[in-house]
Amino acid sequence: MTKQQPKVPASDQTLRILLLLARSRGPLPASVIAAQLGIPRSTTYHLLATLLEHDFVMHLPEERRYGLGIAAVELSSAYGRQEPLARLGRPLIATLVEQLGMSGHLAVPLGRDVLYIIEERYPGTPSLVTDVNVRLPMPATASGRAILSQLPKAQARALFPNAESFVSAHTREYPITKYSELRSVLDETVTRGYAVERGSVTEGISSVAASVVDHRGWPIAAVAVTFADRDHGTDEYPRLAAEVIETAATLSARIHGRTPAAQPVTD
Repeated sequence: MTKQQPKVPASDQTLRILLLLARSRGPLPASVIAAQLGIPRSTTYHLLATLLEHDFVMHLPEERRYGLGIAAVELSSAYGRQEPLARLGRPLIATLVEQLGMSGHLAVPLGRDVLYIIEERYPGTPSLVTDVNVRLPMPATASGRAILSQLPKAQARALFPNAESFVSAHTREYPITKYSELRSVLDETVTRGYAVERGSVTEGISSVAASVVDHRGWPIAAVAVTFADRDHGTDEYPRLAAEVIETAATLSARIHGRTPAAQPVTD
């Protein structure tokens, strides 16, 4: 059977560009996009310009490459804000909370922020700002750092191109003010195998988090536990992280039917 030609070729080509960028591990040159999709170069540049205007792609002029923009990231996280991910994650978070005796969360990326879609509070623990539907800046939270650490470096850099991108009214004292500081935190997160945040959101409260990944290893959410510093020292972080990583891996497997590669936990 002959494949039916799309009724709106430009729409078809635009969607194919977005899908190609979504499946790639990093930004691509326009020439590569055109060649892989069989779209004329001139048409590719016109479509990319339109996508760039609406923030669905971002341009890296020094590298002459294009990657997904903030609008595309927000669209991709819409899945996480709806029932499938929340329903799959809620029983896992509840079990984690019961095992560790501390509050647990599931958050998804939303532009430069994370959006909390599950908050399970352990009985007797104080209420936290990380409630359902609350947005907080990625660099200030363990969940955000876990997600950002799994992105290609060029993608993370594009999300935070200047000092203004680090300004936020959502935290008591923003701990990171430039990309070099963020990169150092993310590199430490990769080496450690899990993300940590100490007092960035609430004084005296810390969190440990691990990313939930899709079938390509792309971070789509993060599992975190939050606790008072007086109750748990840094020497306990590896033990807590092991449970968090296992929960994140289980959720990844439930979403996509496979278990992602294990992330090492180091002291």
